[in-house]
Amino acid sequence: MKYSITILIMFLFVFSTSYANHGEIIKDTRSNEEWARILTTDQYEILRNDGTEPSYSSPLNDEKRQGVFACAACGLALFDSNTKYDSKTGWPSFWQPIKGHIETKTDWKLFYPRTEYHCARCGSHQGHIFEDGPPEHGGKRYCNNGLALNFIPEHEKKKER
Repeated sequence: MKYSITILIMFLFVFSTSYANHGEIIKDTRSNEEWARILTTDQYEILRNDGTEPSYSSPLNDEKRQGVFACAACGLALFDSNTKYDSKTGWPSFWQPIKGHIETKTDWKLFYPRTEYHCARCGSHQGHIFEDGPPEHGGKRYCNNGLALNFIPEHEKKKER
């Protein structure tokens, strides 16, 4: 009996802590030192220092398979492949993120305001939002650094579930 109660309490604890946030994203609070150990030098520059890779340098520009594009730092899925399109800018571009998976802030680095977006889980810089996207999808272009993303093909995504 005592064993059954212990199992029940453990189950309730795990169940309540796993689902208590009702789908909210739990923040990843690793330090910059930890990120520096995990990421490549180029990824760190983009993801943690808000850098930008050269246009037309990412193999993800040509990625056409079904799947998701996830944050290269923490793995949170940011874009479904169905929202990717060729913007002719040289960076992977999307017309819509996965709801709630990105956050934005105003970026003044070029002396005029731009909307920067980053991963909602770890805060890693992804790119900028522009108003020249496909009109039939709301007119937004989420212009992403390829090094800030990992592509997860649909068949691998299903294995994770």
